[in-house]
Amino acid sequence: MTIPSTPRRSLLKGAAIAAGAGVAAPMVMAQTAPALFRFQSTWPSKDIFHEYAQDFAKKINDMAGGKLKIEVLPAGAVVPAFQLLEAVNKGTLDGGHGVVAYHYGKNSALALWGSGPAFGMDPNMVLAWHYYGGGKALLEEIYKSINMDVVSYLYGPMPVQPLGWFRKPVSNVSQLKGLKFRTVGLAVDVFNELGVAVNPLPGGEIVPALDRGLLDAAEFNNSSSDRVLGFPDVAKNCMLQSFHQSGEQFEILFNKAKYNALPAELKSIIDYGVQAASADMSWKAIDRNSKDYIELKTKDKVNFYKTPDSILRAQLDAWDKVTAKKAAENPHFKKVLDSQRAFASRAGQWQNDYTVDFRMAYNRYFGKGAKKS
Repeated sequence: MTIPSTPRRSLLKGAAIAAGAGVAAPMVMAQTAPALFRFQSTWPSKDIFHEYAQDFAKKINDMAGGKLKIEVLPAGAVVPAFQLLEAVNKGTLDGGHGVVAYHYGKNSALALWGSGPAFGMDPNMVLAWHYYGGGKALLEEIYKSINMDVVSYLYGPMPVQPLGWFRKPVSNVSQLKGLKFRTVGLAVDVFNELGVAVNPLPGGEIVPALDRGLLDAAEFNNSSSDRVLGFPDVAKNCMLQSFHQSGEQFEILFNKAKYNALPAELKSIIDYGVQAASADMSWKAIDRNSKDYIELKTKDKVNFYKTPDSILRAQLDAWDKVTAKKAAENPHFKKVLDSQRAFASRAGQWQNDYTVDFRMAYNRYFGKGAKKS
């Protein structure tokens, strides 16, 4: 079957015109400039925590395909570490990376996202409470009450933090009395209850204060951070295990107006990027912290001691006194505490009943008297 000549000529003529038009006036696709977000962390640039902030930014930048770019600056580049929340709220910074406990002075309830034993929950369980047990709504409520117009994402379960670095190891609670000590958040109140003189310095100022004798002892967080910040240069005794910050996590902040201006696609990338960064951070922490722990022992000649159970029990006693007082003073504090207790009662029972004693298996292969393979 043939196409009639007249319609065929019309089709060919139309195609030629279209092709000619394409050559004469090619379509120019508009290039949309990326949304630029200037972040600041609350960590020194050499700290692994700042690296975690950069890891998060890279994941978002890579997934956004040029539509969004997050630049991360170290602590103090724009504002001091403890002023991050206000800076993000005002738009001085578009976002930031830190911990909720740093905002403790604005509302004592904020310290409950990091300080204290969290009714026996580990850091990952605290995150489970935050996202599935009502914590997120409570945090948003508190930020609204203090006029902080921010979007907050919690992520990155931190390993249990040591009691701290001491010039001399401590074996009982009485040896803590009168010590000049650094910690932050509600742990300040807990150690004060134990008779400790607390100075809540930001991370970059701790080691210089220890070196000058302004502190007798201090805690920061983990073997990798502690090593790079120089703790083994000024103290040789580290007490492991503590309830003062046993369930902490990181916080990623966005200025709400700038965040809300993003299209839904980029908001979704941020949502899932936070989850990816949380998992990656926890895996990296296991790798790096364990390596640096060995380095602290072998190269830096640090003496590690388990914190005595008597001190751990005294921490819990002090925690109960402090939280009862704070709950009576602050309705938000009581709401968060009650919410955590309810979630921990259920989730803690499940975890404790289901989790096997991994130390048994470890000791079989690596403990004293273990058979060499």
